[in-house]
Amino acid sequence: MVALEEWVGIGQRVREARLAAKLSQDELGRQIGLDRTMIAKIEAGTRRIDAVELLRLGACLHLPLDHFLYERPAVLSRRSALLEEEATEAGRESFRLEAALVTWLGDVRQLRTLGVLEASPVQRYPKKVESDASARDAAGWLRVLLKNPDGPIESLMKACQDAGLFVAVVDLPGDGASVLDGDLAVAVVSRLGDPGRRRATAAHELGHLVLGDEYSSDLGVHASRAGREAVIDAFAAELLLPSGVVAAASHAFGRDTLVRLAATYRTSWSLAVRQAVRADVFDQETAANWLPQTPKLDAAA
Repeated sequence: MVALEEWVGIGQRVREARLAAKLSQDELGRQIGLDRTMIAKIEAGTRRIDAVELLRLGACLHLPLDHFLYERPAVLSRRSALLEEEATEAGRESFRLEAALVTWLGDVRQLRTLGVLEASPVQRYPKKVESDASARDAAGWLRVLLKNPDGPIESLMKACQDAGLFVAVVDLPGDGASVLDGDLAVAVVSRLGDPGRRRATAAHELGHLVLGDEYSSDLGVHASRAGREAVIDAFAAELLLPSGVVAAASHAFGRDTLVRLAATYRTSWSLAVRQAVRADVFDQETAANWLPQTPKLDAAA
């Protein structure tokens, strides 16, 4: 990462962080001992920040100092929109997750430089993925590479690492975020969801890496944002619970069968129901009836 030389860049980061924290310029100024006009000048890049003020800013906004001093990877900078005064809660969550992601990227890069951490090669699916069906093929391809064609993935964190993605679990709202920066891929996943959701999020972020999308320079998914996310969701579901496994149990299929599969493969109930539909075990009407009947499942990551 390259240090920012222009104060306007630091000021923009301060503004984004303030908005993500739901603070006005006056509120932030009072918390760190500065007048509102000084905060306005810092955000505009017309006033420099001394070391003490920077420390106070980091503590107040719950961000490491590196967040203000260093550029984010170019891929993240291209996809991140500047937070506005009317920023949505989803926008704030995304900002906080990406801030944690950049910190994690720096930590992993440093550990690798020190020789403490060895990264596996990043696995990229060699074919284009433009539909749910081809995304499921990609999941099967990755499972073969991981030497687990159709069994439960006991440790999704290890599976991600074997595919070249280092995942950290963070105490932040939202789902997850990931980035491929050069030859290093990292992701963060929120701890606040249930275990099944965490596993699905980690698998989804792995899908961003394996399939290629707008977060990478080599796009493999050609669709709208919503379409890309749906395709990657199909990859994640197939990775966690192969539809072939569900289809193989269809000779004596009932709710108990699907509960057993969801528990064995440690997935959420909703994901298991979706995979049963994809395996043509039952139709959408049956799925709608089964979805609300959520059993208690253990899907630890």
